[in-house]
Formats: sequence, structure tokens, C-alpha cells
Amino acid sequence: MDDKATLHRYLRTRREDLLAKLDGLSEYDARRPLTPTGTNLLGLVKHVASVELGYFGEVFGRPAGVALPSLADDAEPDADMWVAPDETREEIIALHRLSAAHSDATIEELPLDAPGDVPWWPADRRRVSLHQILVHMCVETAHHLGHADILRELIDGTAGQRPGDPNLTQRTPAGWAAHRARIEAAARAAGW
Repeated sequence: MDDKATLHRYLRTRREDLLAKLDGLSEYDARRPLTPTGTNLLGLVKHVASVELGYFGEVFGRPAGVALPSLADDAEPDADMWVAPDETREEIIALHRLSAAHSDATIEELPLDAPGDVPWWPADRRRVSLHQILVHMCVETAHHLGHADILRELIDGTAGQRPGDPNLTQRTPAGWAAHRARIEAAARAAGW
């Protein structure tokens, strides 16, 4: 597998992992803010979709033709990071899938050294390649997937990428409680 195919596979996997964080959640749980800054699961999906449309669309002269009110000049700050009551989960998931398909087409059609221009970056950094943007979006998506991992665990205790995730130690709820208690005791001992 070449570098482009490897990076593309990682991006596709992280996108699907992010969407999977919504599985089985109520509308409220998918949207509710769980941090002081309002971070929420459906907002993360909306944000990643919006960002991908820009980086794999505008940057390479391939606009998707999708108007995103949350990114309009008159939109309130951070409108792409949460979902208004009149926006449905289905619309956000459809946006995410449309964004992914548009990005995939750009990735498949252009070589890694294809030049692009990021108009919202400082002038000295604007000139980029597809390779650079592909790495950037793998990191961006994984970054927000990490947020989503923590939010989902706070909502219902679901941890890891999927049930039986081999990267997560398997413990019973009592085992996790004991593990957490050990960590809390260590923190308190170090803090005193």
C-alpha cells in the first residue's frame, strides 16, 4: 500500500469511528454539551464535515457547492461546533457523508504533490500539497475523535472504538471502579 492509500485508509477509519460515537444515543445525548466550552458529539461530527469540505474542496479549487450557514461571514462564532434544534441528526450525518465522498474524490483524483492554497492560513504557510492536507485532516479528525471518546464515556460509560476493543483493558464495572479509586488515591497522595 502506498503512502496516499495508507493515509486515506486512516482518514476513512477515523471518520467512521467518529460517526459510531453517535450509535444508540438519544437526540439529547448526541447534542448535549459536556464541557465548559460546549463540546458535544453531534457538533464534533458537524465540525469535522465542515472542515473537510474546506480543506479538500476550496484548497484544491474543487468547491463542493454546499452552503454551510454555520461558516457564513455573519454566523455566530463556533456555529459549526453545535447543532441547532432545527438541524436534524440525519442532516448532519448526511453532511458528513457528503463531505467524505467529496474529499475522497479529491484524494483519489489528485497526486500527493498536487498544490493547494489555504486562504484562511497565514500567507507564509498557505501553499500546501495534498499530502500535507491529508496528514492535517488525519490529525484533525483523530483529535476530535479523542474528544468524542471522552464525551461518549461521560454519557454512558461506553469506551473504546467498539465493544471488545483490544486496545482497551477489559474490566467489569466493579473493576473499573476499583481502578479509578486507585488512581484517585494516587492523585490525592501526590497532592498532599
